[in-house]
Amino acid sequence: MDAIIQALLLIADPYVILLICLSSAFGLFVGAMPGLTATMATALLVPITFFMPPLPAMAVIVTTSCMAIFAGDIPGALLRIPGTPASAAYTNEAYAMTVKGQAETALGAGVVFSAIGGIFGTIVLATSAPLLAEVAIKFSSFEYFWLVCLGLTCAVFIALDDPVKGMLALFIGLAVALIGLENPAGLPRFVFGVTDLMSGIEMIPAMIGMFAIAEVLRIVAAATTRLPPARAISGSIFKGQWTLTKKYPKQILRGSTIGVLIGALPGAGADIASWITYATAKKFSKEPEKFGTGHVEGIVESGAANNAAVSGAWIPALVFGIPGDSITAIVIGVLYLKNIIPGPMVFVNQPAIVTGIFALFFLANLILIPFGWLAIKSAKHILAVPREILMPIVLLFCIVGAFAVTNSPFAIGVMLAFGLIGFLMEEHGFPVAPVILGIILGPMLEQNFVTSMIKSDGSFLGFFNRPIAAGLGVVTLAVWGVMLLRGLKAIRVPQTA
Repeated sequence: MDAIIQALLLIADPYVILLICLSSAFGLFVGAMPGLTATMATALLVPITFFMPPLPAMAVIVTTSCMAIFAGDIPGALLRIPGTPASAAYTNEAYAMTVKGQAETALGAGVVFSAIGGIFGTIVLATSAPLLAEVAIKFSSFEYFWLVCLGLTCAVFIALDDPVKGMLALFIGLAVALIGLENPAGLPRFVFGVTDLMSGIEMIPAMIGMFAIAEVLRIVAAATTRLPPARAISGSIFKGQWTLTKKYPKQILRGSTIGVLIGALPGAGADIASWITYATAKKFSKEPEKFGTGHVEGIVESGAANNAAVSGAWIPALVFGIPGDSITAIVIGVLYLKNIIPGPMVFVNQPAIVTGIFALFFLANLILIPFGWLAIKSAKHILAVPREILMPIVLLFCIVGAFAVTNSPFAIGVMLAFGLIGFLMEEHGFPVAPVILGIILGPMLEQNFVTSMIKSDGSFLGFFNRPIAAGLGVVTLAVWGVMLLRGLKAIRVPQTA
């Protein structure tokens, strides 16, 4: 109770309230601009959070990410261009409703059910994370080794389009994690005589490069710099939403639940949750033939899944220090900069911060409705900002953010290099998120493996001697077996054909 009161007092600070309002507007603006993702919005805020206490910094990130995920629905419905990947699954559906004169219903469903899904995800986060933390306190290096392996595996397993490319991207991240002196042996690896590489590759410049600079390069490389004019919104976006709530309660609950579960998978995120729930809505719908023609059912379920996944991704991030998506990967970096170490002990050592994060999620999803209404009404002006004005501003933020980490121009070079790598990878169909996951979890994987081998006197059986470790090991090996069988099956099919 003391932690709850302390957290509420911190959030009630006028400075924090002002930051929440400003970051809400920023998240809505970035999310509504096609090509500027919620991850990019979060990465751009990193240099600003350097000058903030921990809870205000978390307030900025939480609010921005919740707003940006929803805001991607706006250009999707009005221009047929998703603002964020999380809105891509039902863009055609929303635009078809706009063509039929139902833009208000489509966007209203987006904002209302995003808020409902976000609140559902926050309830799960607030109730399950402390319980998981009690179990995680009992974890040793053996359990953490298997948990990291499972997290790295999920990043490849969920790359449904091409798991091989997902695995290669993960190996790139693990290779980057080997650079420097930060290893159990304390020996310099892959530094090639460069002194700046002795401390390894800084996580924040790499993330800013791969998510923000890569987007800038992609937009600059596009043939067009201006968007077509947006359609105007005239009626009330809330008209009929209560009717939809009563008509689709199962879809709302199913979308929110799947969103939280997928968000909690390391490396997944709101975009994968959106695609899966849209497909689920169509499969179990009583009117599947209406999907693609401007049917709101898919928007209801996927919209709820989006923001539920945002909350769900914080569960592994807070409890185990393993990012659930690219946004929480950035969050972990910011927490480390604030001397807050994610993991089970954070619930013991900084209960007010953790409780404050839960309260921030509730607040962000509640104010999503009024702020989302304002964003929808002003969408025509938001989408009219020329790209040639926006991109230099974004690039300036990126440079400042990279330099602020180490106060060294080398970090800017790292950011630009990873930006080019990220651009080339996505141009050739390689996912970027596994690279960042490999950079973050690589040192944890190596450290826990070496520590465990020392404890067990070099015996691999030590990884199965403890009950929780044995359970995690069996699950991880089972997932590897499924992936291997899928790979062999994919190889045999072309040969038999």
